[in-house]
Amino acid sequence: MSYFDAASAAPLHPVAREALLASLDEGWADPARLYREGRRARLLLDAAREAAAEAVGCRPDELVFTPSGTQALHAGVSGALAARRRVGRRLLHSAVEHSAVLHAAEVHEAAGGTRGELAVDRTGRVAAGEVGAALGPDTALVCLQSANHEVGTEQPVEEVAALCREADVPLLVDAAQSLPWGQVPGAWSLLAASAHKWGGPPGVGLLAVRKGTRFAPQGPRDERESGRSAGFENIPAVVAAAASLRALRAGAETGDEAARLRRLVDRIRERVPRLVPDVEVVGDPVHRLPHLVTFSCLYVDGEVLLHELDRAGFSVSSGSSCTSSTLTPSHVLRAMGVLSEGNVRVSLPYGTAEAEVERFLEVLPQVVRSVRERLGVPAAEAGAARATSGGAGHATRAATRWTRTTTFSA
Repeated sequence: MSYFDAASAAPLHPVAREALLASLDEGWADPARLYREGRRARLLLDAAREAAAEAVGCRPDELVFTPSGTQALHAGVSGALAARRRVGRRLLHSAVEHSAVLHAAEVHEAAGGTRGELAVDRTGRVAAGEVGAALGPDTALVCLQSANHEVGTEQPVEEVAALCREADVPLLVDAAQSLPWGQVPGAWSLLAASAHKWGGPPGVGLLAVRKGTRFAPQGPRDERESGRSAGFENIPAVVAAAASLRALRAGAETGDEAARLRRLVDRIRERVPRLVPDVEVVGDPVHRLPHLVTFSCLYVDGEVLLHELDRAGFSVSSGSSCTSSTLTPSHVLRAMGVLSEGNVRVSLPYGTAEAEVERFLEVLPQVVRSVRERLGVPAAEAGAARATSGGAGHATRAATRWTRTTTFSA
């Protein structure tokens, strides 16, 4: 089985496994206690914090561990907004942010705040100048991902951070997808990430709040993690998360694995449109994560396609939120204005073999053809869009007409 869904959860890194097992014996005690076992646990927690802070590019006392990346984002948004309530109550975020940010924005709006959504271009990228133009005296916080979870497009974080600093507005960066590949550049104010995205154990997130950033943690106060994340720290998981991040970043500094995966993804980006009729590869072809590619297939039920690829031995995902109970397309693809049906996201984990990618490229055309035939789309019709107009725009318009007249079955 070829696992191609690292953007959802990367396989547990061998270093993380070793660190987890070792710290289960040493890090089970309360790190707030002064006896020997507590001191031992505290040393492990402090070492993990230092390693994670070095990878993030912040001070150890600026970083706390949370039970998840989602909670880190929620805590970051709510804490930054609460601290700047007297300045203003306007939250700005891109139209392609992770659902955790969008949910936090909805809560903020329901409580009487306001929010503005920043549009993206067809590659899913925000224009830094438009962010600067949207900043106003009542802007309390800007949220911008470093790279998109669904299509891999990298955002101009460094430029946006400079504009935000000039306007004295904090910038919260969701770095969940990009952190394994390098530090997020720029003078950002807050940063959130999630360990299971880089091969750490699930249930560990991190939140960095740089000194000088006003922050008021919401909810009941807790003496742990600087009052920013309540509850007893899961020290074995935290240690494993920090160890795997440090190991990945040590490899990323050479650039060898990132360059190798980028070449494999380039192969998918180039060959899929040639092998499969009426496919749109989405996302920025240059400013993107090295391991992720997303494409959409016209005349295909995305859920059926994923099931068939699973049966063929490939674990891939969809950027679409379409499930058996709803046909709502992905908010990311919708904001980009690209084809959103029959969506496939391939995200290669570290160590993916070239042969696995070649086998995927051999199997994919057969699987798509089979799904189209099952839905009653003749092969000649499937290639008609390319033959008559030959472009992604035509494919998108054709998809719109087709989905209006087609009922999908789970």
